[in-house]
Amino acid sequence: MRYESPTTAKAAVDLLSKEKGKAYVLAGGTDLLVRLRMDMIEPDLMVDIKNIPAMNDIKKTPNGGFKIGAAVSGAKLGANKAISKAWPGVVEATNLIGSDQIQGRCTMVGNLCNASPAADSVPAMIAAGAKANIVGKKRRTVPVEDIVTGPGKTALAKGELIEAITLPKKAPKSGDAYLRFIPRTEMDIAVVGAAVSLTLKKGVVEKARVALGAVAATPLLVKEAADAIIGTSLDDEALEALGAACSAACKPIDDKRGTVEYRVKVAGVLAQRAAKIAYERAGGK
Repeated sequence: MRYESPTTAKAAVDLLSKEKGKAYVLAGGTDLLVRLRMDMIEPDLMVDIKNIPAMNDIKKTPNGGFKIGAAVSGAKLGANKAISKAWPGVVEATNLIGSDQIQGRCTMVGNLCNASPAADSVPAMIAAGAKANIVGKKRRTVPVEDIVTGPGKTALAKGELIEAITLPKKAPKSGDAYLRFIPRTEMDIAVVGAAVSLTLKKGVVEKARVALGAVAATPLLVKEAADAIIGTSLDDEALEALGAACSAACKPIDDKRGTVEYRVKVAGVLAQRAAKIAYERAGGK
């Protein structure tokens, strides 16, 4: 195995593009190094992106949003007061990844590119309307919901990597939230994850995005669930419709963490709870 640590995104792309064997990108390594030690992968090339300055930065974008580099750790993200205030759901979801020690290394982009259906940060990013800034032969920007194509699979082509995640400017009277259910109290894989982002106008939901994790082969953006609460003050009827839409969107599997029936039920309940939190954070009463 060859190890490279480029200092520019262009150099990283060149390395990945020219490698004829199996190439992997190393950010925090909290998934990749485990797989390597368990002999699940045999890389020919490992490209460490932590020495690329732009990938370690958190910056405000010209439109008032945020650009979060691919190597920014969960701990660094959680310490950023501006992002925590604007997008608490995204930060909270990312900070659920692993232990305090893992938080010092893990990254949102790594969590996304690992492409686990149960990734915690991904539904929260999707609900927030986050986009992935991809570098390769050409630069392109892709909504986060279009990155994961299946378990362990992404839409990234050979020679491409995600340089950063951009979060939009938080609109006035907006709030977001992410909740997950796990068998233990912490440090476990989600049985179900639910994220809601919404914007209010005079106490009525004007815009909304709802995303689910661990209930299908990929994280889901559930438009029907968002439609169920738009135009409402999140009353009981709206919440019931939201829960029903989320449950209907689920395509889960049976495994040791939960049955199909259980996941379907929990998805609706978690989405309702996340919506209530998001509504309150947006200033709703």
